[in-house]
Amino acid sequence: MGRSFIVLIDSHAHLELSEFDSDREDVIRRAGESGVEYIVTVGINLEDSKNAVAIAERYDTIYASVGVHPHDAKSIDETTYDSLKKLSQSDKVVAFGEIGLDFFRNLSPGELQRRRFGEQLELAGELGLPVIIHDRDAHRETVEMLKNWKNFSGGVIHCFSGDYDMAVKCLDMGFYISIPGPITYRKSETLRDVVRKIPIDRMLVETDCPFLSPEPKRGKRNEPANVLYTARKVAQIKNLSFEDVAMTTSANTGRLFGIGPLAV
Repeated sequence: MGRSFIVLIDSHAHLELSEFDSDREDVIRRAGESGVEYIVTVGINLEDSKNAVAIAERYDTIYASVGVHPHDAKSIDETTYDSLKKLSQSDKVVAFGEIGLDFFRNLSPGELQRRRFGEQLELAGELGLPVIIHDRDAHRETVEMLKNWKNFSGGVIHCFSGDYDMAVKCLDMGFYISIPGPITYRKSETLRDVVRKIPIDRMLVETDCPFLSPEPKRGKRNEPANVLYTARKVAQIKNLSFEDVAMTTSANTGRLFGIGPLAV
């Protein structure tokens, strides 16, 4: 595939995971050839955050975030936050996350998730980093905690799974909404309703790779090049050109994360 002149940003990937160990270089190359200019690779625990930063420091087009996913909230100890602070000093770290609540799988106890989420929100504010929020089956609790976040430093609700009313609450607090591959699935009408109604200048696109491959790649490992399918579906739903969606969502991502020339 030839390189597109349209610039896209995959605002949420997990290139640090083992699923990419055998061909990470090829995955990054394919993204660039598809017009995906930048990728944010997102830490989910301390070790993966270290790996994310190492990858970002190796490639000009990759940026990183650091943080502890709610699944791993139980792994946080007295040294974790100091280690994350040190990692955040890298010039390639642009966000704190992904952090939040997951009451679907409950791999960490709910009350512990809440406590660690609150602590990490405060740490992100202290560091002046925007947050990447994970919310699964915890819409009400997530919104409530974000409302009570006193040291707001901006952020995005990653892989948005709420309804339009929740989206409005998040937008009103100053958050962006990130749209994943499932927007292409036949049964994702609630998400399509959100995309239809919220303004494009508050929207990001993402893959969450290696997970959540869009149609027609469903059932295969996802990768950053596939963010094109999500952007095209957003364009179709909003009756916009693909070029407008690519340009606007990339500018939004650049502005939120301070990435390259798109930060202004």
